[in-house]
Amino acid sequence: MAGGWSRFALRFSEYYDSISAESLWTPPRLRTREWMFIPWGGAPPDRHRAFSDKKSLHSYLRSRSPHSCFHSTAYYQDPSKLKMAEKGWLGADLIFDLDGDHLPGVSDNDFPAMIEVIQSQAWRLWNEFLEPEFGFKEKYAQFTFSGHRGFHIHLRDPNLLHLDSNARREIVNYIRGEGIDIQSTISDNSGWGRRALQGIDSTLEKLSTISSGASGKGALIDELHGILTTRANSPQVNLKSTSRASIVELADQADNEDKVSRLKKDPSLSVFGPKCSPIFWELVKGDSSVVIGTAGETDEVVTVDTKRVIRWIGSLHGKSGLRVTELPLERLDPDSRNKFDPLTEAVAFRGGTVKVRVLAEDVTAEISGHRVEPMLGDEIEVQESMAMFLCLKGWAEICK
Repeated sequence: MAGGWSRFALRFSEYYDSISAESLWTPPRLRTREWMFIPWGGAPPDRHRAFSDKKSLHSYLRSRSPHSCFHSTAYYQDPSKLKMAEKGWLGADLIFDLDGDHLPGVSDNDFPAMIEVIQSQAWRLWNEFLEPEFGFKEKYAQFTFSGHRGFHIHLRDPNLLHLDSNARREIVNYIRGEGIDIQSTISDNSGWGRRALQGIDSTLEKLSTISSGASGKGALIDELHGILTTRANSPQVNLKSTSRASIVELADQADNEDKVSRLKKDPSLSVFGPKCSPIFWELVKGDSSVVIGTAGETDEVVTVDTKRVIRWIGSLHGKSGLRVTELPLERLDPDSRNKFDPLTEAVAFRGGTVKVRVLAEDVTAEISGHRVEPMLGDEIEVQESMAMFLCLKGWAEICK
């Protein structure tokens, strides 16, 4: 975060002062939740907090005005205990955290484009996996924009609250295609089988673009390389190579109508040889799955960790100035005529203009319909919400 954060800390304080205790959204079983707050200026997190009601939470917000606010996904007998073993775990929501920063071939340097992709991924997660394959019910689900680079899906079905980490990891592994023999699923009309058929065509199309040398070849190689390296982090994946050169080699082999025809007739055949065939099928899995992170990364841990914290709905995100915002399921659909627009609807401030100096190269931002694509060193005058976004991300600083 660039200098000048004190100005925005004051605006956060004004935001929390402006809302009433009664209007605050609080998670179910408020008394059993642990809370964590990140102060401004790099101070250590203030955690192991507990609140008995909205009034006490509101009082804390007005006195501290934190940089970021979180509550536990878990329920505890005594959430204020300092040692986790003494809190008395009672269960936990099932949370899916999709973060655009982990998408292969996607960078938040083009923030609007990244948001579009991650919103589509969140919709796919619910529409292709969670509801049809796991049978999760919308009435137990809550959908939120995280305030920065992603979306959260909270599931509070009473039947799920006591799932242990291993059971939650199995859900994540299935969504990522871990341990699935994708070649054999194609003929069984399963969810993965149907997705694999689409993934084959999508992957072959990308490989065709690479082999033809058409415009966009480099970006596609980067995207597929990102998928391979992400999938290779799994202990169940054994690839002889994940290099860009191996992707080009696969693309050259896929530029053979006879091989492609034999592959589509019999997916069990290793038509691209012992080195490139496994690469092809991991790319198909990567195209067909939803990225919920790889082992040890933040967003998988959110799902698997039964003692995790999640951003509190209604709070402001200290790395963007945007509000953590709930939305109905139908507005998560990227093809909906009334799709949710976080870069407008999660904007909390409508102040005047501010002059900032750009500190980052090759970035694109859009807030409330105003788009900027500045150059490093540019001094630009923008709306306060845009200035806040750019400065909190470390992309700009306020001009003296």
